[in-house]
Amino acid sequence: MFEGFRLDYADLPGGIRLRYRVGGSGPPVLLLHGHPRTHTTWHLVAPRLTAAGFTVVCPDLRGYGRSTSPPPQPDHAQASKRAMAGDVLELMRLLGHQRFAVAGHDRGSYVAFRLAMDHPAAVSRLAVLDCVPIGEALARADARFATAWWHWFFFAQPDKPERAITADPDAWYRAGPELAAKMGAANYADFHVAIHDPAVVRAMLEDYRAGLGVDRAADDADRAADRRIGCPVLVGWSTEDDLQELYGDLLAIWRQWADDPRGVPIPSGHHMAEQAPDELAAALAEFFTG
Repeated sequence: MFEGFRLDYADLPGGIRLRYRVGGSGPPVLLLHGHPRTHTTWHLVAPRLTAAGFTVVCPDLRGYGRSTSPPPQPDHAQASKRAMAGDVLELMRLLGHQRFAVAGHDRGSYVAFRLAMDHPAAVSRLAVLDCVPIGEALARADARFATAWWHWFFFAQPDKPERAITADPDAWYRAGPELAAKMGAANYADFHVAIHDPAVVRAMLEDYRAGLGVDRAADDADRAADRRIGCPVLVGWSTEDDLQELYGDLLAIWRQWADDPRGVPIPSGHHMAEQAPDELAAALAEFFTG
């Protein structure tokens, strides 16, 4: 897994330590995973991008995998997408990249979006996969959304989700031989260690708690000030997931946030990096080449 990549750790301000992999040469690309994965979810995509001529950086987000997170704050700001975006920006600068392309999936897409909003000079191109901005999702939330994405609201509750998940992480995340076969042995092993770590479980839940509070406030403030993303934006969605069913024309939503969005369907279930790596890598390489 990740042949030719270096596995390392970066110590950042505030006592944060990020685990990451880096490989390849050429224009830099940052890949950000979602919940409940670690950076190893990109193990089939990242080598395809290095083969296409890119330097690829894949970190564990703050609190996920083997990256650290500060203790929870009352407003959960330590798990905000702004804080996570600051982490990965600092990581890229430590690696010598002042401007780079970024792709995020699921929760990682919110971090990528926040990175482009807060640090436009650093982001040359943005790919957001399986998402609309958190503020948009919550503003449009209805009974159908709450039924399909109930976990957003359950994870926001104090203590109960920690108790439910840590009581049997394998049952909660449907771990086992079938999932291992789909994910690949090494990727699954990394994920499996993470979901059995109570500190990681708490950090992942804090990510969702921040989403309903400080993250939504950040999106709403940007919307009120009419702040937009100026760089090219690729909006990708899994054709076998429910994003289009919930929101219809995704590009119509993203045109309210970005000057130059374009769309690409990926024939896959939700975890597209694992289920459709060829299609996803090809779409990203074409977009990042410009």
